[in-house]
Amino acid sequence: MQILEARSLKYQDGAVWVLDQYLLPHQSKWHCCETVSHMQSLIVELKVRGAPLIGLAATLLVAYLAEQGETHKALAQAIDDLEATRPTAVNLMHCMNKMRQALSKPNYVSALVNTAEALFLEDIALCDAMAELGASLVEAGDQLLTHCNTGALATAGVGTALGVIYKAHQRYGDIHIWVDETRPLLQGSRLTAYELESWEIPYTLLCDNMAASLMAAGKVDKVFVGADRIAVNGDFANKVGTYNLAVLAHFHNIPFYVVAPRTTLDVTCENGQAIPIETRDNAEVRGVSGSFGKCEWAPLTSQVYNPAFDVTPARLVTGWVLDTGVYDQSFVLQHGLHKIQLV
Repeated sequence: MQILEARSLKYQDGAVWVLDQYLLPHQSKWHCCETVSHMQSLIVELKVRGAPLIGLAATLLVAYLAEQGETHKALAQAIDDLEATRPTAVNLMHCMNKMRQALSKPNYVSALVNTAEALFLEDIALCDAMAELGASLVEAGDQLLTHCNTGALATAGVGTALGVIYKAHQRYGDIHIWVDETRPLLQGSRLTAYELESWEIPYTLLCDNMAASLMAAGKVDKVFVGADRIAVNGDFANKVGTYNLAVLAHFHNIPFYVVAPRTTLDVTCENGQAIPIETRDNAEVRGVSGSFGKCEWAPLTSQVYNPAFDVTPARLVTGWVLDTGVYDQSFVLQHGLHKIQLV
């Protein structure tokens, strides 16, 4: 397999390497991943995260295992096991389906390697296309609000929603970003702030529950978020807290955009009610841990509600920024998004 390098995932020296995002921003540690169980733990523990990146990481591992001489049966099992690791992010299913198709070919080793390389390079191109299209929605001097992390850490390219922000900053230079902390795992404060710092884009960090007062003060011009799965009617799942922002933006008449590649569309999913929502460990809400250590602030017997994602209805979305174009609410509510998958 050729050398492939992204900000938090790479294939070099004949191995798959994953940047540990759970330790950012204070530690930079790369894991060499050689087994399915190791990749599964990296994904579950959010050391590799972001819907596009999860799919690509699993893809590179399958291609690596093929080159190492794993049997056809073992490779098929690896694809199945990796696909089951995270239930909400459809990019993982998309990538594993592509690898399953490659595995069905007579020369399946080379087919798996070629497919992995193609998917990696495709994601870079998809990110570039979304960034260009989304930046056209931004005006000089805009104050933009974003949630979770959707940048180069979450993709092979420049990112989805954060890729739009990066391109808009390149174009105008005077935009300002409001960064949701993104409870309970703080992807905004740990990762988005880290990326904006490195890009020298002005930003201000806020707790998730401060967005309403910020909007009421007239300090938010537009909201850009990513997605882990988009249903054909335009409903979409994203990091929990996104639905809150959509409701607030709707009340305050603030444009609300979702940015995702066509690989995030699930043509088998008719609406948001059909999207499976992952629930995570109670400990994530009872306290916090990371490169800074561990702190528990709630009684260990506390009952916890901890969905990783929520679903935003299409009627609250101003527009969908895909790599194929920008689709407004009237188009999506009338026609749906399923035909875009065929482009």
